[in-house]
Amino acid sequence: PTANFPLSLNSEKTERESERERERKKNAACAIVYFIPHFRIVTHRERETDRQTDRERETERERERETETERETERETDRERDRERDRQRERDRERERERERETERETERETERETERETETERERERQREREREREIERETETETERERERERDEFRRVFERFSA
Repeated sequence: PTANFPLSLNSEKTERESERERERKKNAACAIVYFIPHFRIVTHRERETDRQTDRERETERERERETETERETERETDRERDRERDRQRERDRERERERERETERETERETERETERETETERERERQREREREREIERETETETERERERERDEFRRVFERFSA
């Protein structure tokens, strides 16, 4: 009885209109019953999609950080390689300078040896000249001695000839 009455107080509505109103409300209730879980599902899916997007973005940022870390590592490796190359060049230059110094020292030693040889040669020449002078003196002495003997013989002959005559 009262359930068949329209919900509104409008007495002009017919039973048919009331039925339509009830159907609309029922459809609205069904729509709400359907829509809310669907909305929750959509919202859940959107949140899951957002989370997935966030995870993908974080993964991408992580990749970028790793890439930047790799680049920094490569740059550091390059810098270390450059420093090592510089150290090697410096060692090479130092070796070259040491070789040059050693060459100079060897040249100086060779010059000293050459000077020593020349000095020794000069000493040998001096000794040779000294020996020559000694021989010359000896020859002169022998010549003088020979002359002295010759004079003594001549003197002896004269004395002998005087006594013999």
